[in-house]
Amino acid sequence: MSEIPKAYEPGQIEKKWYDFWLGQGYFTPRIDPDRKPFVIVMPLPNVTGDLHLGHALFVTLQDIMTRWHRMMGEPTLWLPGTDHAGIATQVVVERQLARQGKTKEEIGREEFTRLILKWADKNRDDIRRQHQLLGASCDWTREKFTLDEGPSKAVRTAFAHLYDKGLIYRGERMINWCPRCRTALSDLEVEHKDIVGHLYYIRYPLTESEGFVTVATTRPETFLGDTAVAVNPEDERYKNLIGKSVTLPIIDRAIAIIADAAVDVSFGTGALKITPAHDPTDLEVARRHNLPLVNVMNPDATMNENAGPYHGLERFACRDRVLGDLRDKKLLEKIEPYSHSVGHCCRCQTMIEPTVSLQWFVRTQPLAEAAIHAVRDGKIAIVPDRFTKVYFDWMEHIRDWCISRQLWWGHRIPVWYCQDCAKVTASIDEPTACTHCGSKQLVQDPDVLDTWFSSALWTHSALGWPEDSDDLRYFYPSSVMETGYDILFFWVARMIMMGLENMGEVPFHTVYLHGLIRDKSGEKMSRSKLQANATRPAEPAGTYGVDALRFALTAGSTPGNDMSVSTGKLESGRNFVNKLWNATRFILQAMHSERLDADAMELQPRRIEDQWINSRLNRLIGDATELMEEFRFGEAEQEIHDFLWSVFCDWYIEAAKIRLRSQSTPSPLPFLINTLEKSLRLLHPFMPFVTEELWQSLKQHLPTKDEMPASIMIAPYPLADHKAFAPEAERVMDSLIEIVRSIRHVRAEHKVMPGKWIEARVYAGELLGGLIAQANIIETTAKVRPLTILDRREREAIKDKALVLVLKEAEVVLPLAGLADRLAEEQRLVKESDEIRARIARLEARLRDEAFLGKAPSQVVEGEKQKLAMLEDKLERLRRELSRLSSPSADM
Repeated sequence: MSEIPKAYEPGQIEKKWYDFWLGQGYFTPRIDPDRKPFVIVMPLPNVTGDLHLGHALFVTLQDIMTRWHRMMGEPTLWLPGTDHAGIATQVVVERQLARQGKTKEEIGREEFTRLILKWADKNRDDIRRQHQLLGASCDWTREKFTLDEGPSKAVRTAFAHLYDKGLIYRGERMINWCPRCRTALSDLEVEHKDIVGHLYYIRYPLTESEGFVTVATTRPETFLGDTAVAVNPEDERYKNLIGKSVTLPIIDRAIAIIADAAVDVSFGTGALKITPAHDPTDLEVARRHNLPLVNVMNPDATMNENAGPYHGLERFACRDRVLGDLRDKKLLEKIEPYSHSVGHCCRCQTMIEPTVSLQWFVRTQPLAEAAIHAVRDGKIAIVPDRFTKVYFDWMEHIRDWCISRQLWWGHRIPVWYCQDCAKVTASIDEPTACTHCGSKQLVQDPDVLDTWFSSALWTHSALGWPEDSDDLRYFYPSSVMETGYDILFFWVARMIMMGLENMGEVPFHTVYLHGLIRDKSGEKMSRSKLQANATRPAEPAGTYGVDALRFALTAGSTPGNDMSVSTGKLESGRNFVNKLWNATRFILQAMHSERLDADAMELQPRRIEDQWINSRLNRLIGDATELMEEFRFGEAEQEIHDFLWSVFCDWYIEAAKIRLRSQSTPSPLPFLINTLEKSLRLLHPFMPFVTEELWQSLKQHLPTKDEMPASIMIAPYPLADHKAFAPEAERVMDSLIEIVRSIRHVRAEHKVMPGKWIEARVYAGELLGGLIAQANIIETTAKVRPLTILDRREREAIKDKALVLVLKEAEVVLPLAGLADRLAEEQRLVKESDEIRARIARLEARLRDEAFLGKAPSQVVEGEKQKLAMLEDKLERLRRELSRLSSPSADM
């Protein structure tokens, strides 16, 4: 049997095992009515290009859960897919066309959507490959795309159902409008940014008398759409003006001065311009007072015919022109700096325009009530729990959802307008005639649905809904919805609402929210910033290996907390892989030297260190499993890492080497093999590639190899054997480790050469017999000889100069003569003391120098004083060390 190579080369090994798993069909579960499945539906990556480390995080976490449950023997489905990402995708392809000097209007809707589909198909292939590179054990045979026929039919069915129930309606409402994308946006698609702008004070002349009312506004270009000036009815400054009118500057239109309690008397001058077509608060005021709406902008944010002399100007160019004209007319009183929050399109970062528009909406409150009860009644748990309150706060104040988008890419709204009776037909399939009058003159609504509408159906549409499929009956509801906390409302809340509405049952039982990956400046990594702040997973995976990347993303992490992925974390992951590789290589080499049969593999822990490692292993299995059940995956992974590195490799393997060299019996090999094999299975969900490679190599050397599964990923996850717990053996070995570490620390402190043996005496109480049995390990690992282990009660007064280390279960006495040459040490300390005294004298002289004190900055003088204090402290510690060396007793 060949040995494994000296170094781990991840690239070839990763591809080899992924292809093997895929070829064996391990990712595809079979429907078993007698067993409850574990199901995760993948959060849909947008079909807009490369993944970043945020995607790699969710892939790793979901793969951990999937692999673990598969090893627990459950039918396990991880359902992959991609989202057509309406607005995001259209923006990208429009930019590509622009670079060719073309627009979508020039090539037409049909050709434009054909181009996008071709581009999206290529990206879907790339995204699939990136998931596979990360080890994602998804069932690729069930992969879906939101524009596939099945999910598309689900969208039309859900729309028609909600429309028929009166939960979808069309109406004129204030919406967020992106002038760049030229579409409506939901509130969740608007990013609010704090910007430093200005507050402009504009004088509105009174119509019927001398004087004016000054209003303060951040948007002077919209004053052309004002239909009133509002003041608070309790504001004494304006009580005598209520009911009168002012004249809009420049365009000379008279508007009323009205009283409304919503006006904040402390803002600006206390007089508020009311522009109901361009501000949601103003719209509410206008409705209370029956004011007209005057829209002054085109969809592209240029000024329309209602803007009078500014018709055709871009909105910010209009602002500049308006301010100049107001200044010329002495109607611009003043300008003040003003910081405020302004909404921007989350896709193209253009400043949005609030505007009144005819759009389609979902009446969400009835849907939200059921979704609130599902969480409140415990049918759905949110991890971490602190996000439950956030969920309730949003759902209890939910607003109707604008679902129409003025785009070409996406699910076209399944509504047709009759050209004869002007009535609306909503239908799953394209109607041949108007359902109201029978006319065949039907025109479909040109808009498409918000991407999140189809995403909200994903937990059931991806399983075949609205058809009554085998997959839908068996795999719905899913077990866990794992995603970032930033889309709790975009997606999770809407899935709960739509799952309950369409299926009558919650779509999942647990929501697991991971934190965000942040860049060095603390910004969230996003695909729109891939060139600026996001890292493609393939880059660190190519340098460090996929397992190291997965380790860096998850080890020690906790749900809902943000994190960064540093080079140090990636190096730690790679070092861990190498440590595990080298440990396995050592064990395989040891196996070549001993003939193993099934009887020899029986675990009969007669020696303390064997009892200890077996006990610690089983405690680890129990602890890790409990952490996994509590969704504390990062902590479970860290515990496995710490056990393998700091317990198994650093201590048990080192102790086993001593026994193997001396060929003492019983052999430690069965415990080396058992601990390694079970540890590899424990670690597999986290680091699948290296564990499969090492497990397969180990398996080939085992007498039971023909009885073992073909792959570690279908091997059972280890179960803790509580009978193996050995608290006394753990106590002895914990004391041994403390003894060795304390001696190593003293050796390093006294600069003892690594190859030099020093004398040690250990005094113990209850653990005396156990420590005597481990004398050979203490002697070899601490490099102490002679080593004497005695009963604490037999300890006499120490006559020679020695260090005494008082530990938890023992005391260690190290004669000073063995640590260093006393004369040489004294000479070294005297020399160092003389050097320190000379430096102190120079500093003291400097601090007495009036010229220096007069010219040097205060912080420089203070720095010199601090140096002096540090040197004096060091000299005192050197003095104490010299005194100890020359004193009759050197006890510490």
